[in-house]
Amino acid sequence: MKLARVRKSDGIVEIVQDCGDHVLALDLTQVETCETLADVLHSEDPAGLARFLLRPGTAPVPVQNVTFLAPIDQQEVWAAGVTYKRSQVARMEESETGADHYDRVYTAERPELFFKGMASRVSGPGDPVRVRSDSSWSVPEPEFTLVINPSGKIVGYTIGNDVSARDIEGENPLYLPQAKVYRQCAAVGPSVLLAGDPLDPAATKIRLTIDRGGSELISSETALSQMAREFEDLVSWLFREDEFPNGALMMTGTGIVPPDEFTLEDGDQVSIEVTGVGTLTNPVVKS
Repeated sequence: MKLARVRKSDGIVEIVQDCGDHVLALDLTQVETCETLADVLHSEDPAGLARFLLRPGTAPVPVQNVTFLAPIDQQEVWAAGVTYKRSQVARMEESETGADHYDRVYTAERPELFFKGMASRVSGPGDPVRVRSDSSWSVPEPEFTLVINPSGKIVGYTIGNDVSARDIEGENPLYLPQAKVYRQCAAVGPSVLLAGDPLDPAATKIRLTIDRGGSELISSETALSQMAREFEDLVSWLFREDEFPNGALMMTGTGIVPPDEFTLEDGDQVSIEVTGVGTLTNPVVKS
């Protein structure tokens, strides 16, 4: 089951079940303490609660009649780095001063984790993602993203775009927050696939497409099986000596790195498709 936040043509925001070509609205008024998507996701049984909130005879609404919003309420967004071999190599190649740091963290027990932003920095489907005006080498990072409840349980999966200024990070690893954290520095969506049956990592493909001027410029694909870390391990490190009363989203790293001569430009369109989850598409803006 996939859940989402959508805005209808009358401006009303609803929590819905995403059925592919149509959505079904959940009636949250049936449960006094249930007001947001996060309330459903953080319940004891998200799928069971969602089925209960679907009133019999609910009229389907075609997806073209709604606008999908970022499936996030007040959760913090975090990210993991250097979890794929391709990312390790790219980080070492771009770094002017600290290549060995990336080499060591790839095999270290402790992963690289960093704060990406609150919901206010996150774009939804169709909303712009931003390239820093002081960056001359920025790329999208397509990432399988975990939805985690306040107790540290993975309750769902979505798609994330961890936009990164490679030149700023490469100049000095201490510049990582500036390379990663700024307005419209990330996008998530379109829906949350509820965690249920075990994932098939080899069959779960992550595909990146970048269009420029109406032509496909970049097309690349990897599989979740290429990831060197376990989800539960990343979450355990995130929650170690910390707490997340509103839950968290965690981008789990990228296995797709565009060629070194590529950088995002104003007007580009980035699409990230993940098997079973959907496609997240965002235009690029650069001041």
